[in-house]
Amino acid sequence: MRFAGRGELDGGQSAVQRSAPRLYVLDGLRIIAALMVVLFHYVSLRGGWGRDPQEIFPHARLFARYGWTGVEIFFLISGFVICMSTWGRTLGDFVVSRVSRIYPAYWFAIFLTAGVITLWPQVRQLQSLDDMVTNLTMLQGGLGVWDVDGVYWTLFIELKFYVLFAVVVATGVTYRKCVLFCGVWTVAAISAATVDNKIVDMWAMPLYAPYFIAGIAFYLMYRYRPTALLWGIVAMSLLLAEHHVARRVADNTTRPIPSWPASLIIVVAFALMALIALGAFNRIQWRWLSTAGALTYPVYLIHQYIGMTVIYGLRDRVPAPLLVSGLIVVMLFAAWLLHRYVERPLGKRLRTALLKGMDDMRRHSAPAAGKTPAAPAQDGLRESLPTPQRLRVFDQAGGDKVGAGKGGPSDSV
Repeated sequence: MRFAGRGELDGGQSAVQRSAPRLYVLDGLRIIAALMVVLFHYVSLRGGWGRDPQEIFPHARLFARYGWTGVEIFFLISGFVICMSTWGRTLGDFVVSRVSRIYPAYWFAIFLTAGVITLWPQVRQLQSLDDMVTNLTMLQGGLGVWDVDGVYWTLFIELKFYVLFAVVVATGVTYRKCVLFCGVWTVAAISAATVDNKIVDMWAMPLYAPYFIAGIAFYLMYRYRPTALLWGIVAMSLLLAEHHVARRVADNTTRPIPSWPASLIIVVAFALMALIALGAFNRIQWRWLSTAGALTYPVYLIHQYIGMTVIYGLRDRVPAPLLVSGLIVVMLFAAWLLHRYVERPLGKRLRTALLKGMDDMRRHSAPAAGKTPAAPAQDGLRESLPTPQRLRVFDQAGGDKVGAGKGGPSDSV
C-alpha cells in the first residue's frame, strides 16, 4: 500500500514511500470484540438458561452485560478498514470484494442455524420458510422480516454503510472526499434525531454513524498524519457516540444498570484506535492474530441461537462455567471449519465469477464501432484481479461485521 507524505493530500503530489505492515492488532481487537459479544449472549441473557443469569453468574455478568459494546467496536474498525481497502480501487473492486467476503459464510450459517432451531425449537423457532429465504438476501432488516439469528440485524447496518461509502468510491477515494463524507454524514445523523422521517433515520443511522465516521478519520491519520481537522472529527464522533450510550444500555437490559461502564469501554476503544492510527502498534507482527481475526465473522454468524440451544440441552448436566467455556472453544473451532472449508473456497469462486461478470459488463458497454473506445479491457476490474498486494489489503478488511444489542435482552442482537 502507498502512504502519502506530509505534503500530499489527494494524490497529486509526490509522496514518501514506506512499507505498510499488516495491522495485526486490528485482528486482535476484532476477536476481543467478538468474544465480548459471545459472553453477552451466553452469560448476560436468559437465553437457554431458562432463568435469570444473575443467579448463575453473579460476578461474570457484571462485565458480560456490557458485552454488546463489541458491536460499536466493530463498526469503529469497519470505518477504518473499509476506507483503507477502497483506496485507489474502483467501485467494481469494492462491490466484488464485499459480496465475496460476506455472503458465502452467511448463507451457510443461515441454513445451519435454521436447521438447528427447527430440530430443537426450545430456544427459538423458525417462523417460516419464506423468512429464511428472505434472509438469504441480507436485506431482511429493510423489509421488516424476522432475522433467522438474532445478531443478523447488524449486517444490514454494515450494508448501509457500504452503500453510503460507495458514493465516495465511485468518484475516487481521496482525502478531501473522505472528510466531506464524514461531515455530511455527521450532519445527517444529527438531523435524523429531530426530523421525523423514517428514510432519513434509516440511512443516517444516528446511533452508529459516529463509529464509522471516526474509523474513517483514524485511517486518514494513519495514511497521512494527524491534524486538528481529523482530531476534531474524532472528538465530535466520540461525543455523539457517548450521547447515545444510555439508550443503548437501556435497549440491552431489562433492569436499570449504570451506563458509565459502557461509556468507559467506548472511550477505551477510541483510545486504542487512536494509538493504531499513530502507528503505536505497528511493531506487533504476531501472525496468529491473523488467524484469530479470521474467526471473528464466522463465530459471530453461528454462535447465538445455536449456542443457546446447546446451553438449553446441557444446562442441567454440565456446570455453568464449564459449559460456557467449553462452548466458546467449540464455537471457535466450528468457526475455523466454516472459514477454512466454506468461506475461503466459496468466496474465491464467487469473487472469480463476479469479476468475470463485471468484465463482461464493461466489454459489452464499450462504445459502438467507429468510435474511439476508452481504455481496453485492462481497465477497472480486469486490472484489479486480486494480486497478492490487493488480496492483502482486502483481507485486512475482512471480518469486520459483528453485532449485538438491539431490542429486548432475550431477543437482542
